Amino acid sequence: MGFKTFIQGWPVYRQLTGTDPLGRGAAAQSARSAGLTARTETADGMARSVCPYCAVGCGQRVFHSDGQVTQIEGDPDSPISRGRLCPKGSASKSLVTSPLRQTTVRYRRPYATEWEDLDLDVALDMIADRILAARAETWEDVDDEGRPLNRTLGISSLGGATLDNEENYLIKKLFTAMGALQIENQARI
Repeated sequence: MGFKTFIQGWPVYRQLTGTDPLGRGAAAQSARSAGLTARTETADGMARSVCPYCAVGCGQRVFHSDGQVTQIEGDPDSPISRGRLCPKGSASKSLVTSPLRQTTVRYRRPYATEWEDLDLDVALDMIADRILAARAETWEDVDDEGRPLNRTLGISSLGGATLDNEENYLIKKLFTAMGALQIENQARI
């Protein structure tokens, strides 16, 4: 490497002779940083999502390649968070990609001491059977004075923080149609 090459590679020289007199752009860039690429550049696609943690509903961009999540960042188009995420939301990639993440339905039978894995179809059938049984056992047609009730106090619903208004509307309609009265959501976004 000659003296001229050394001087031309010097950031101060590039700052004084180039188009970046304040040294905030190309003049301050090293060869290593010039070769860096964004973590999202190699992604096959991007899907918009909502952060799964609190009730704020910050927008996220989920980048993926080959069916795997590669990066999750704040969505600058979100009117709620405008691209910013809290530390927990910023780390939500680990929620999806952690080797400790549960990917099966875990069930512990009454009085059992061990958990077992269930098929999703089996678990959903168990839930449906229990809802129908609780509804049948606790159904009230009329009160003591003969006034119509058509309700059950044996089932209820508590929604999660990331449910939007449309999902809450459908859940409310479902549980109301089943006769449930206790229908609540911890957040309304």
